[in-house]
Amino acid sequence: MAREIHWTDTEEIGIQLQEKFPDLDPLTVRFTDLHKYITELDGFADDPSTSNESKLEAIQMAWYEEFKDASS
Repeated sequence: MAREIHWTDTEEIGIQLQEKFPDLDPLTVRFTDLHKYITELDGFADDPSTSNESKLEAIQMAWYEEFKDASS
């Protein structure tokens, strides 16, 4: 079973998003879609309503770092 992840687990969420969507450039993802992708991850155990723009932006940047690493 996947360990529980929360909004503050930005690096872990970034890794999982890169694994789930390897061909998707994170910088092209709208925050509404990003929110949906995160809340649908295995192990996501946080309150979806406690998300905010700064949390989503931090996760998007963590995902982007994984995306760049995978592309190089």
